[in-house]
Amino acid sequence: MTRQADFQHPRFAQAYARVAELVDRRGAYEHRRRLLAGAEGRVIEIGAGNGRNFAHYGPGVTEVVAVEPDDVLRSLATAQAPSAPVPVSVVPGHAEALPSGDGAFDVVVVSLVLCSVPSQPRALAEAARVLRPGGELRFYEHVRSPNPALGLLEDLITPLWRLAAGGCHPNRNTLEAIRRAGFEVTECDTFGFSPQPGMPRMTHVLGRART
Repeated sequence: MTRQADFQHPRFAQAYARVAELVDRRGAYEHRRRLLAGAEGRVIEIGAGNGRNFAHYGPGVTEVVAVEPDDVLRSLATAQAPSAPVPVSVVPGHAEALPSGDGAFDVVVVSLVLCSVPSQPRALAEAARVLRPGGELRFYEHVRSPNPALGLLEDLITPLWRLAAGGCHPNRNTLEAIRRAGFEVTECDTFGFSPQPGMPRMTHVLGRART
């Protein structure tokens, strides 16, 4: 069984927080804006990190429950929450055991988190569980490259990358995992994005799906 302690990566979390502003300047700010545009009702954000999404929730959102397992990132997100334009509560928890009853939310947000969960099927089953019937999944994730050579390279580096980057797998086919979990993908944009100078452009998907 996955435990809260399994998600503690303090060195990676501190590094992630240090570069977050640079990554946003390079394009992630606009990606986050697009991800959350028009969201309405009660929202649960899985793997909220240091709270970089909070500023992008619009007036249609009545509440955000931000779930973050890592102690370092959760403390940063908690500090960020009061400046959000909507009510945000930051709580401990992880994607495979969400602290919520069934059908409690209108929207589930996953943002650069499905790469690092131990089990995508379990995490997505939990996302479906806490969504109301007809609820919406908003996703922004980096995925395995469709280029055969780059995809093979991602496969080869994944074991070391995962250890260095807080459990991140650069070679996951997350879009297919979303579909296998029973979601209907209604909108998806696929694009390359280099989060930091010197890094190759990684394939990202940004879109929406419904239960």
